[in-house]
Amino acid sequence: MDFKIYKDVNEFSLKVEPILVQKEDVNSLFLGVLQGIKSRLYENPLMATIEEEARVLAIFQMTPPHPLNQIYVDENRLDESMELLIKNLLDFKIELPSIISLKPWAYRFAKKWEAETGMTTKLLMDQGLYRLDQVDETLVKSPGAWRFAEREDCRLIEEWYYLFAVEAGVPIPSSNDIHKSVARMVDNQEVFLWEDDGEIVSMMKKSRPTNHGVTVSLVYTPKDKRRKGYARTLVATISKELLKDYDFCVLYTDMMNPTSNKIYKEIGYVKIVDSVQLGFELNSEGEKI
Repeated sequence: MDFKIYKDVNEFSLKVEPILVQKEDVNSLFLGVLQGIKSRLYENPLMATIEEEARVLAIFQMTPPHPLNQIYVDENRLDESMELLIKNLLDFKIELPSIISLKPWAYRFAKKWEAETGMTTKLLMDQGLYRLDQVDETLVKSPGAWRFAEREDCRLIEEWYYLFAVEAGVPIPSSNDIHKSVARMVDNQEVFLWEDDGEIVSMMKKSRPTNHGVTVSLVYTPKDKRRKGYARTLVATISKELLKDYDFCVLYTDMMNPTSNKIYKEIGYVKIVDSVQLGFELNSEGEKI
């Protein structure tokens, strides 16, 4: 049973993609980030597996400062795989600010990580992963129309990107990183806006395309424009457009936000798994092992 770090993204992809695509919707985050690594969107990614006689037991991916994504292929070897991962993270002195995975795996790993390091676990995001195959055509739409974001919209999108991160409680990128990300997204026609009477009232983006699916993310409506159905109408409309090119759409929701979960269910999104992002902090004495 060996922990193997890959330096070549293509070699890593050849090893893990045949496994990941068996559950393409559930593994959409991992697959989408993997494509981003291939496109050199991330610096110094961690790509690793646990293998035994060339059989993959677990798969790991981290693009700092983003969380370590964990996928366990063999549930019967779960504890062994987690313990070997922890040993190697410590041996290689790999910083681990947070993890993301299916909820049972994440909390099981966190308990072992706490015992080994003396750190404490903090819930960063309790998430549901939803899948859409067909939009509910009976939805009543809000007034307005959608369009692609353009360069002159970037300043507003940057502001909303920041506010989205604040409200979601996720790590906030630097203003420079937000600026570069928004410019890239707009140039690639990934950002969609809803306008009502000439005013931009909501936004969303598509991201992380896989062979058959695409992710909907960064759904944001400013507080003074909420409760008017703009976000629901925008997501429903663009999801329908995306389904012309993909078999399904996926999105992550904050399970602590009943409003957003209700909206996506009304559109036709169905929850397929529970996911969680956990962060790790020094203990009360400010020490870690």
